[in-house]
Amino acid sequence: QVQLVESGGGLVQAGGSLRLSCAASGRTFSYSAMGWFRQAPGKERDFVAAMGWSGDSTYYSDSVQGRFTISRDNAKNTVYLQMNSLKPEDTAVYYCAARNTIVVVTTYQDYDYWGQGTQVTVSS
Repeated sequence: QVQLVESGGGLVQAGGSLRLSCAASGRTFSYSAMGWFRQAPGKERDFVAAMGWSGDSTYYSDSVQGRFTISRDNAKNTVYLQMNSLKPEDTAVYYCAARNTIVVVTTYQDYDYWGQGTQVTVSS
């Protein structure tokens, strides 16, 4: 059974940093596109960042470009999201997602596996 488990969320002050982790199990995701999405209360799930299997292709939403960094360790079957210079508007539940293909996309409907989410709250 495929599982994605996020961790690393929490409460942080504006300007602070958090590092989210997403541990995958049940199969290898070394050749899968991976992504991070977030959803604030009453809003749609939004794309945050994504990357290809080799790590040489990364994509970010405009709102996090320059502040967030996605990375992966295929040996550990784990994806990370380093979040710096956090803002109150970054507050949301953050979800890790994986595809059954190496093709990277930014639309949440095209991801096949999802984690349960981890809450990130940024106070002003």
